[in-house]
Amino acid sequence: MTAQTMNRIDQRFTALKAQGRRALIPYITAGDPAPAHTVGFMHALVEAGADIIELGVPFSDPMADGPVIQKACERALRHGVRLSHLFEMVREFRQSDGETPVVLMGYLNPVERIGLAAFADQAAEAGVDGVLIVDMPPEEADEVGPLLKARGLASIFLVAPTTTRARAATICAHGEGYLYYVSLKGVTGSATLNAEDVAQHLAPLREMTELPLCVGFGIRDGASAAEVGKVADGVIVGSALVNRIAENAERPEAIPAALQAVLGEMRQALDA
Repeated sequence: MTAQTMNRIDQRFTALKAQGRRALIPYITAGDPAPAHTVGFMHALVEAGADIIELGVPFSDPMADGPVIQKACERALRHGVRLSHLFEMVREFRQSDGETPVVLMGYLNPVERIGLAAFADQAAEAGVDGVLIVDMPPEEADEVGPLLKARGLASIFLVAPTTTRARAATICAHGEGYLYYVSLKGVTGSATLNAEDVAQHLAPLREMTELPLCVGFGIRDGASAAEVGKVADGVIVGSALVNRIAENAERPEAIPAALQAVLGEMRQALDA
């Protein structure tokens, strides 16, 4: 794969590996607390040290998410935010940032509503780099995967502590970009994580794949990011950021600084 044909996600991980650094991947829900602010938040996250941005697609039944992200989806949906709005946001973001990879994270229902091929076309045209569909297992990805791949979009999958070795091998075979290892049993925003436990679960995955292994769920601050950064290729932070958005929903002008305070601490801790 040449640099020209390399997806932005692959380029970013190649650069980070050369620098001996870990990826910092923040998640925010698009349209929360209102659509006009999302692109500004994305730029603020990049300024604070984000390597890749996961942009959540609001959905009325986000079954894998805890109350924090469920409420973020509700706030966004009150403004009628749809996939078409996310494509507009990414296009606007790309006007001044052509390098930071953007991954759309969400559920299959909104994708199926516009049609798989139309979704893949519009995502690629807007400047999206990867897609993580939470409720689409790799066994059912035979239709979506090739559509995404043909347009240069990475299919990203989740691996859980409860995933069997055989199933992990299937996920690794289908996965692109990076693997999202869910560090805790439960929903987003769950209890504290154990870095030693994470390391034990990542070891067999490293034997199955060369994909970067990124860890999400339970990363709240610089200390937890640094701990996980010792054993993973990247850390993913969602609820800690979405909490800041919720706290400042009535005064959105304060949100970029609040997001940067959380992410900046993690960036510093990861690079220390």
